[in-house]
Amino acid sequence: MRTTSDRVLSRKALAAAANGLRRENKRIVFTNGCFDILHVGHLRYLREAARQGDVLVVGVNSDRSVRSLEKGDERPIVSQDERAELLAALEPVDYVVIFDEPDPLETILAIRPDVLVKGADWAEEDIIGAKEVKSWGGTVYRAPLVDNRSTTDIITKIKELKK
Repeated sequence: MRTTSDRVLSRKALAAAANGLRRENKRIVFTNGCFDILHVGHLRYLREAARQGDVLVVGVNSDRSVRSLEKGDERPIVSQDERAELLAALEPVDYVVIFDEPDPLETILAIRPDVLVKGADWAEEDIIGAKEVKSWGGTVYRAPLVDNRSTTDIITKIKELKK
């Protein structure tokens, strides 16, 4: 039985795993995000992403990367290693990779997914890696969002409760 530590890989190890999966004719799906404070919206999104292929790879922004995204001084709430471990334990997720850059392009280029998934709130032309994935014959899927479910909303609610 695979453990969560078997599922959290470096970019180099993940690229090698992806090559092996392609030889097995597996359809690789990639999505990414901060995934700070996991909630039902994340789970439903990941289930939808996993339905687009055979293997779901989730790219997680490193702590430094999250801070560079102007999410606020207090973010991330949960450390990158803990976020990666939690994601790796979820049923729809096959592999997790932490990336330190502001966006996942280098990771996308390294693993060359067949499907790139982002939320429907992203216009396809704004999705990092969409052009590249389509250039090698892959597709881009914009997953529906779960209304009123976000980490920012949870943090706001907690702050209101503290008042």
